[in-house]
Amino acid sequence: MTEPVDNKPEKKRELTMEQRLMLAFVLMFGVMLLTPYFLPKPPEPTPAQVAQQKKDAAAKQGKTESSTPVPPVVGNSASPLKAAGAVAVPLPVGQVVGQKEERITIKTDLYEVRFNSRGAVVESWILSKFKQGDGKPLDLVNPVTISRAELYPFTITYKDMQHPNVDLRQVLYVAKTRPDGLGVDFEYSQNGVISKKSFQFTKANYLTDVTSVVSVNNAAIPHLLSWRGGFGDSTVIKAHASQHTTRIAPTDNSPTVNDNSKGSSGPILEGGLWTFAGLEDNYFAALYLPKNSSYVEMQTWSDKLPIAIGAKEEEPFVGGAVGQGGAQNNFSLYVGPKDLRILSKVDSKLETVVDWGWFWFLAKPLFAFLQWLDGNYIHGWGWSIILTTILINILMIPFKISSMKNMKQMAAMQPDIARVNEKYSGVKMNDPKNNDKNAEIMEVYKKYNVNPAGGCVPMFLPIPFLFAFYKVLSLAIDLRGAQWLWVSDLSQPETIAIRILPLLMIGTQFWLQKMTPNTSPDPNQARMMMMMPLMFGFFFYGASSGLVLYWLTTNIIGIAQQMYSNRTGTVTAPAAAKIIEVKKKGGKK
Repeated sequence: MTEPVDNKPEKKRELTMEQRLMLAFVLMFGVMLLTPYFLPKPPEPTPAQVAQQKKDAAAKQGKTESSTPVPPVVGNSASPLKAAGAVAVPLPVGQVVGQKEERITIKTDLYEVRFNSRGAVVESWILSKFKQGDGKPLDLVNPVTISRAELYPFTITYKDMQHPNVDLRQVLYVAKTRPDGLGVDFEYSQNGVISKKSFQFTKANYLTDVTSVVSVNNAAIPHLLSWRGGFGDSTVIKAHASQHTTRIAPTDNSPTVNDNSKGSSGPILEGGLWTFAGLEDNYFAALYLPKNSSYVEMQTWSDKLPIAIGAKEEEPFVGGAVGQGGAQNNFSLYVGPKDLRILSKVDSKLETVVDWGWFWFLAKPLFAFLQWLDGNYIHGWGWSIILTTILINILMIPFKISSMKNMKQMAAMQPDIARVNEKYSGVKMNDPKNNDKNAEIMEVYKKYNVNPAGGCVPMFLPIPFLFAFYKVLSLAIDLRGAQWLWVSDLSQPETIAIRILPLLMIGTQFWLQKMTPNTSPDPNQARMMMMMPLMFGFFFYGASSGLVLYWLTTNIIGIAQQMYSNRTGTVTAPAAAKIIEVKKKGGKK
C-alpha cells in the first residue's frame, strides 16, 4: 500500500539547544580574539530560495485507498513472499468479523491502554506513574491523531504494493480478552483475508508481547506495525523537536536516530540486524525487541499535524513502523521511561537510548552526584543544582585566580598596545606592514609575560559543565517535573508569562561584565562584549529552568569573586578603561 505523502517544502529546521549554546560560545570566543585587531564586515545577505509548493495529497488518503482496490495476493511457488518467510495460515471455519465497534481497556500497575476493535489499534497508552506537562496522566499517543485512522498506534502498514483489497484500518476485528485480564487477541477473517494481532501485558513491568499476522489466500503478507503522529509527552514546548525513531545493532555503541525531517519527502524504509528499533522523546521510549530473529525493518515517517487539538499551527511529527520482513511479527515491546535502572534489567543495550552527549564523561557522574545529593541530603533538585554549581566553582578557583592575574597584566600593558595600534593606524589587513604590527604586539605580550588566551581559558571552563547539565536536565527522568520555588519543572522553561530566571541571568551577566577589567585597547570590543549578556539571554530564554539556574548561580559566584579581586588590587574595569582612554588622547599614565 502506498501512503500519500505531504510533499510541501518543510520549514527550515530550528537549531537544537545544544547547537544554540555552542554557537553562542563560538561567537563570544571569536569576539574576544578577533576584535582587538579588526572588526569584520557583516556578511552580505543572500537571497532566499523560492520553493514551488506541491499538491497536498494527504487529505485524499481515505478516498484514494478505498476507491482503488488492489486484487488479493495469491501465493505461488515463484512468489517473493515465500522467500521472505511466508507460511501457510489455515482459514478458520466461517468468517470472523466484528459486529460493532468495541473499546477494550487493559490496566496494569503501570499502564492503562485503550484499544479499539476497528482496526485493532491503540487509542491511548497512559503511563500511570507519570504526568503530562499540563498535570494530566501521561498519554504517549498524540491526541491530535484521533481524526486520522492511519496514524493510530499498531496500524498495519505495508512496505510495498502487495496488500489485501480491504482496508484493515477500518474493518471490525473480533476482540477476546485473555482470562488473566492482561491480554487481548484481535482477529479478522473474510474473503480469504486474515489478520490477527495479540497483546500480552505483565502486571508490574513495562514489557509487552506483541504479535501480528496478515495473509491473503494462505499467502502471508509482509507488514509493519506503525505508531505515527508523534510519541511521548505532546504537551511540552516544541514536543515534535525532541521525538525520533531510533535503532541499534549489537555491535554499535550508540543508537542511530532519525528526526522528523527524515521522512519529509516520503517514508524511509531501513532494515538490519538490530537489537531494538522504535520511537523516543527525551524521557520515554517505545522499543521493539525481536524475539525469533534479529532482522528488523523500520519505516520513518513525517506527519504534518496541529501542535494541539484545535490549533492552526502545524509541525512535522515523527512516526515509525516496525516489522520483521516475513510472515509475522513477534516482538517484546518496551514502552516506558528512559530510566537506566529499569532499562538495564530488560537489556543492557537499552541503556544506550539515554544519550549523554559530547561530555558524557562529565554528564554521567554529574547525574549520579545530583541523584545522590538529592536522595540523601538536599531532597530538592533545584538546591542540589545550586550546591553542585558552587562545588564546581570551588574546584576551579586556582584557574580563576590565574585568569584574574592575567587580566591585571593585560590591563597594565594596554598603553603599549595602544602605541602599536596608533603607529600602524590605517594599515589594512592585506598590507605587509600588518605582519610587522602583529610582531610588535606579540613582543608586548612577551614583555609583560602574558598569554593572549590566558584570560579566556578559565572563562570557558564552565562550558563543559553547562553542556553536561543540559544533557542531564534533558534526559534524566528523575528531574522531569522537579519543582523549585516558583518553578514547576526544572527540565522545562518557566511557564509564567515573564520568565524570571533568564532575566536574572541577563542582569547578573551585565553586572559581571561591567566589573571585569577590559583587556583590549579597542573600545568596539568592549561594547560588543557588553552585548554578550543579551545574546546569552536570547539563547537561554527557551532553555530548561535548571540549566538557567546553573548559569545564574555561576554568574553570582563570579560576581563575588570579582568583587574580592577588585578589592585586593586587581585593576578594575573602570580603571582599565581610563588607562586606555588617556593613552588614546596622547596623555600619560
